[in-house]
Amino acid sequence: MVLRYHPSMFANAQPFTVNQILQALQDNGPYLFLGSAFTAVGLVAAGLAFVERKFNAMLFWFGFFSALYGMRLCLQMPSFELMFPPWRDYNKLQASINYLVPIPAFFYFQTAGFLGRRGRRIAIPLAVFFFVLFAATWIFGIRTIFDRINSVVVIGCLCVLVFFLLRERTKDKDLFFVQLGLFTFVACALLDNFGHFLSHDWRFEPLGFMFFLETLGYVAVRRTLRRDRELGEIQNELEIARRMQLAILPGEYPRSACFEVAARYVPMTSVAGDLYDFVVAEDRQAGLLVADASGHGVPAAMIASMVKLAASSQRANAAEPAALLAGMNQALFGNTQNQFVTAAYVHLDADRASLRYAAAAHPPMLLLRDGKVVSVEENGLMLAAFAEAAYTTVVQRLERGDRLMLYTDGIVEAANAEETEFGQERLGALLMETKRMSPHAAVDHVIAKVQAWSKVQGDDLTVLICDFAGS
Repeated sequence: MVLRYHPSMFANAQPFTVNQILQALQDNGPYLFLGSAFTAVGLVAAGLAFVERKFNAMLFWFGFFSALYGMRLCLQMPSFELMFPPWRDYNKLQASINYLVPIPAFFYFQTAGFLGRRGRRIAIPLAVFFFVLFAATWIFGIRTIFDRINSVVVIGCLCVLVFFLLRERTKDKDLFFVQLGLFTFVACALLDNFGHFLSHDWRFEPLGFMFFLETLGYVAVRRTLRRDRELGEIQNELEIARRMQLAILPGEYPRSACFEVAARYVPMTSVAGDLYDFVVAEDRQAGLLVADASGHGVPAAMIASMVKLAASSQRANAAEPAALLAGMNQALFGNTQNQFVTAAYVHLDADRASLRYAAAAHPPMLLLRDGKVVSVEENGLMLAAFAEAAYTTVVQRLERGDRLMLYTDGIVEAANAEETEFGQERLGALLMETKRMSPHAAVDHVIAKVQAWSKVQGDDLTVLICDFAGS
């Protein structure tokens, strides 16, 4: 923390004898080892603060504090000076580094919550004060008064910190160990600073800091093991959720003389918000649904399950896409926690040779006919957003050899390294490439091309292709 040691008695003095060197190394060896260890731990911790997804201020300040503390401990060992050429300002560096160490220390105490709710108001003025002492040493040279002021302020601050530590009661075992280590370190720092006034060069503080690091390491290991155990449990639960979600997806479309249907679903995570369903799966009629719940992960997967139930409840409206979507919207509204759903539904009737289509804020259906790809679009509002949303149905003639493709926006919005989206035009050209493939081969081809385009999957991918063989 903020201890003060007397500058080396050997700094910039006459050349050392071999016996002096050996004696200095013997006396200072343990402290040099501790200083090096503290510095290494601090640099690693400070580096890890930037590696995390969100900058970890507490880890950074602790790492900065530990590294600076270790460097100060090494610099103030007489044997450390033997490793470098003589430098006339070495004594200034030894003395002034004492005033830098408290700066990251108190910012660490503040971010860790050991200074109470007003910790920032304490840490910032102290940082300015200690930096002024550091600068004054380089400008005016080493002054005993600077050491005295430093020790008085440090003792006062440490007493305040002890007060906060004793006042804080916790049943958290991890926090208790951290408080114990910190309390031991602070107590040792107080002893060393009081020893300065009694002309005793005590060195209890590095041992206290070592104990503090050990408690932090112990807590880190405990939390890592606990986190690994919890992650294992979460992974097991996600695997169960994944199997349950796959179970709600329909199996192969029944063998039909009129329709051949294939679908592929590739979630971005273990569970996801895309869904496809065969609302009607008969020999001469097919009702095909594709939906996409906003968001990702478990919340989106739960909403996808609700969409499945909502669609199942509207089988009576299967031949009327607009009515089916309106019924689904009423079933979902108010039950999705402000999450929304896009959907596209097409009903195919071989007897009437008709195609009836409606959608809710969903990408248009693509129709491959006579070597040309056209978009079929009839969009209303997204599901679950408005209680009285209205939808309309577009009706077209169904012709022998037609190929229909429904998909989710993860297909067209897949972006390459240059942030260029796959887009509707490429998807239309890709559907054209599949005209001689079976529906099962075609959906695999589409998914493979999109994945090749976008190496990093940023959304769920769902494709459904239906061929009409004629009546």
